[in-house]
Amino acid sequence: MDSQFQFDWQAAINSIPFLLKGIPYTLMISFGGLLIGFALGILFGLLSINKKWFLKWPATAYIEIFRGTPILVQVLFIFYGLPDLIGGPIDPLTAGIAAIALNSGAYISEVVRGGVQSIDKGQAEAGLSLGLSRTQTFWSIIWPQAFRRMIPPLGNQAIVSIKDTSLFSVIGVGELVRQGQVYIASTFTAFEVYFVVAIMYLAITLSLSLILRLVERRGLASV
Repeated sequence: MDSQFQFDWQAAINSIPFLLKGIPYTLMISFGGLLIGFALGILFGLLSINKKWFLKWPATAYIEIFRGTPILVQVLFIFYGLPDLIGGPIDPLTAGIAAIALNSGAYISEVVRGGVQSIDKGQAEAGLSLGLSRTQTFWSIIWPQAFRRMIPPLGNQAIVSIKDTSLFSVIGVGELVRQGQVYIASTFTAFEVYFVVAIMYLAITLSLSLILRLVERRGLASV
């Protein structure tokens, strides 16, 4: 069967100004959530390797729950479920940031745990032998080395979180995909619009990948 479809470049170009309105929301949700998620990741990552069970078990439970459930379910629970518990509505933007923060925090926790445990125990012994306390040894010797090893997986998580924001159109957040849906509803140019949306996501993630590679190279050069 012959297809009469022809890509409408003018329709694609015309959609760009409207779609660009969604980029600030995409970046705000992803990077706002990642910033909080990084703090959660450090906290729960370190707690997960603590020898005290009452610290380790809750951290492990958090990590497994948020790694083991889809982020779409998490944001729907936050947006539609939590209001029943707290007795008030939750803003879509807040729900999106919270979902990215909690989800990325669980994955970053595992990155932190793996990074810290990858450092040879002799490094800690060397710090203690120099008269440093355990806390000083960790933050002055262990953490800087571990963090350099964390940069690639942290970058991967940032890229994943940016792409995850595309799911939040289901709660009405005005990010890229939602803007595309609204535009398509009035123009019926789904192929062209989603093509542009994909290009915009690709531009964001490739730019971030380039920045992370530069950071990684500088980090390795300083070793």
